[in-house]
Amino acid sequence: MQANDAPAQAKAPASKRQRTKQANRQAILDAAREVFAELGYGATSVRDIIRGTDLAAGTFYNYFPDKESVFRALIDESALRARAVVRDARARATTLEEFVSGGFRAYFQSIVEDVALFNLMRRNAGTIRTLTEDPALGAGVIDLAEDLEAAIRRGDLPPFDVEFMAGAMAGVGFEVGMRMVDRDPPDVDAAAAFATDVFLGGIERLARRRG
Repeated sequence: MQANDAPAQAKAPASKRQRTKQANRQAILDAAREVFAELGYGATSVRDIIRGTDLAAGTFYNYFPDKESVFRALIDESALRARAVVRDARARATTLEEFVSGGFRAYFQSIVEDVALFNLMRRNAGTIRTLTEDPALGAGVIDLAEDLEAAIRRGDLPPFDVEFMAGAMAGVGFEVGMRMVDRDPPDVDAAAAFATDVFLGGIERLARRRG
């Protein structure tokens, strides 16, 4: 029995270490989110971030090489959550307008509902544009392109250049979203309606050209 128990006992410390590493990384991210929102990216130092945790100063560099990598991780994690709700909204659409407006509304709503992200975006709009990848690239745009192609195959949308359309919709969503968070209060309905009207008009014009 003792011999058989040895492997299980040997695995326990590794599991505990993994949990500790995950907790430390999350503590750094949580602190960074608050500090970036309060001080702004430019004024924030690694020391400011680590002060918001119970960790030793040197622990930061076990998880991130610099503050830029933390900032990128925060944006990436938020984008991952937004992708899920946006894609779900498009999947539930039964009309062209629901497809377009549902995606935009879900995206803008996800920004407003994540208060920490909202404050971070409001304080660091310029930095987000500078440090993150072009909003017309990345996994979210790939998701959108796949959904557009599927809608075209079903006959819900007219044929058009999917790559151009996905890039345009992602870019507009990003820029309108950034401007939305600057308004007090932010107006999800107005942002979604504006973006929807722009693309419904464009899609309808593309359909007439091919008609």
